[in-house]
Amino acid sequence: MLPNTGRLAGCTVFITGASRGIGKAIALKAAKDGANIVIAAKTTHANPKLPGTIFTAAEEIEAAGGKALPCAVDVREEQQISDAVKKAVERFGGIDVLVNNASAISLTSTLETPTKRVDLMMNVNTRGTFLTSKACIPYLKKSKIAHILNLSPPLNLNPMWFKQHCAYTIAKYGMSMCVLGMAEEFKGEIAVNALWPKTAIHTAAMDMLGGSGIESQCRKVDIIADAAYSIFKKSKSFTGNFIVDENILREEGIHNFDIYAFKPGHPLLPDFFLDEHPDKIIKKVESHDALPELKQEKSQPPPKPRSGAVAETFRIVKDFLSDDVVKATQAIYLFELSGEDGGTWFLDLKSKGGNVGYGEPSEQADVVMSMSTDDFVKMFSGKLKPTMAFMSGKLKIKGNMSLAIKLEKLMNQMNASL
Repeated sequence: MLPNTGRLAGCTVFITGASRGIGKAIALKAAKDGANIVIAAKTTHANPKLPGTIFTAAEEIEAAGGKALPCAVDVREEQQISDAVKKAVERFGGIDVLVNNASAISLTSTLETPTKRVDLMMNVNTRGTFLTSKACIPYLKKSKIAHILNLSPPLNLNPMWFKQHCAYTIAKYGMSMCVLGMAEEFKGEIAVNALWPKTAIHTAAMDMLGGSGIESQCRKVDIIADAAYSIFKKSKSFTGNFIVDENILREEGIHNFDIYAFKPGHPLLPDFFLDEHPDKIIKKVESHDALPELKQEKSQPPPKPRSGAVAETFRIVKDFLSDDVVKATQAIYLFELSGEDGGTWFLDLKSKGGNVGYGEPSEQADVVMSMSTDDFVKMFSGKLKPTMAFMSGKLKIKGNMSLAIKLEKLMNQMNASL
């Protein structure tokens, strides 16, 4: 873990969404220095499914050595932001650091995203970040520390990050574009940066989605808190950067990241917006320019006759396929199955009419799923939800996570036939 240096002693840190999770972790890290923490979040009453309120967070911050000011703030409401900033200045005399952490998410395609959900993501992520920054900037400009940190990703324009959840990506990238613009606008006065995790981070919200066991594939919120603290230690000249948590902590001399893992050595889920396998993307692009003769060399060999529950499942899946299903999905899935009737199988939802089979597909798979044959049959028959299989560790996924999520909807349509 990154040690505290006292850098933030007496400083005022304004954090949106700080009642739980990543926001609270950053607050507690700063509190150990003796910082003043403004908890700007919506939750004022306990929720049994999502523990933590602005008041319980305040108690933890005080216990850690900081001073806390809990403020009920919905970042969609400009007046609530202004009121919280006013209270912070009256109580602590100014604002030294702003953390724009509040965010809304919906990993849905364009036609599946209701207007209300679009408005929520745009208003919380992009507009909320802009308005909170605007309200704090006059006071940040007077600070010797003067940092704005947005919890948002690098501006990766790979279309794969837009295709499956366009509205969410636009809203999240809006936060990153605030970094791009404000860093230049306030250069020399305020450091403006973005921070993003390399892997999934375990929070109460993640528990709600995945249930018990999901934490083994995540890192603790402490890694984000340490990375944020590392940024706050830097001068105002360190600005306009899109930082990945692991990278900046390596620069701090940390090389054993098992200290941040719930289950050291266990495979971790990669986060969105980071291209972990650029070679795959290059190969995909190159395949569009390949000569016909080369494509023919990669043609699928005649399928081997198979029997058993897995083979029967794939036969039923094949009967379900259509040009409409292929058009709506546009992905190739590879299944690495262990146990009886296991082996490597594929579901091709790119070729005309779609196809299934035993062995490798003729083109590189977009998603690789590893699981037991029993769980595979349960998943395709509707007895095991893919999300729960993934979150509980029964299903391992490599590749395009958006397309993996998209398969679940298709399975729901298939279940009537299976």
